[in-house]
Amino acid sequence: MANPRQAREALGARLRELRKDAGLNGKQLAQALHWQATKVSRIELGKQTPSEDDIRAWLGACGAADQQSSLIAQLRGLELAYAAWQRQLRTGTRDRQRQIATLEAEADLIRGFEPATVPGLFQTREYARHIMAQSIAIHDIVDDLEDGLQARMERQEILYKPGHRFHFILTEAAIRNLLCPPDVLMGQIERLIASATLPNVALGVIPFTARLPKSPVHGFWAYGTRLVIVETFAAELSLTQPEEIAVYAKIFGLMKDVALYGKAARALMTSVLDDLAATHFPEGDPSELS
Repeated sequence: MANPRQAREALGARLRELRKDAGLNGKQLAQALHWQATKVSRIELGKQTPSEDDIRAWLGACGAADQQSSLIAQLRGLELAYAAWQRQLRTGTRDRQRQIATLEAEADLIRGFEPATVPGLFQTREYARHIMAQSIAIHDIVDDLEDGLQARMERQEILYKPGHRFHFILTEAAIRNLLCPPDVLMGQIERLIASATLPNVALGVIPFTARLPKSPVHGFWAYGTRLVIVETFAAELSLTQPEEIAVYAKIFGLMKDVALYGKAARALMTSVLDDLAATHFPEGDPSELS
């Protein structure tokens, strides 16, 4: 499923087919189940997620009990794919960082596209402090910022372990967005320039001047060919179906075609550093300011 809405629609479409196969219209099914007629239509249109009991009742009324295991598995897959951030982070940011570290340790190739922020694997401690503090505040979760920061820094050790390759593409906006003080961002860009020289890291930057092949509506991380994770403001999607992963692989390839690498990428990042220095520290080096 490409996203929860499409997954609900696909589930609703299967239930609608079973209703029609049983020779029932929506009103008749609703009466048989003692539901309001709008509930049937909302489920079929993907506007409401049915419960497992709803599915069992629906199949019973349609004489299609043999479809129960398949449809309930589809429902559970939908629920697993859409994990609320508050549930993901219920025990704090440290445990979440350790969960991600486990995924990273199991993948020989990690690819990521980030249109707005620097990826966690390349973040400086101070840049990460501002990013993680925002998440803690927005989601009103356990404030374990220092522990979470340490866990994020420990994740970065995988960059230096054999058997792991990394390919990340950022937009120019990701290195210009002031999600932290300017001097912190400058230090972060310097870290990116250094990280791009690692032999197992490919780092591309898409300049503002590039003609984008697809609107960068959100970022994503791909772990080998078995899992893609998409983060939204409110939730995380874990995509595992081959057709889903193929879509993201295609988008990654399109973004790669317009990204700058090597000397060109370093030149772009250096120009951003110069712009930050000129705009925010016109009288000298920010490290010299008290």
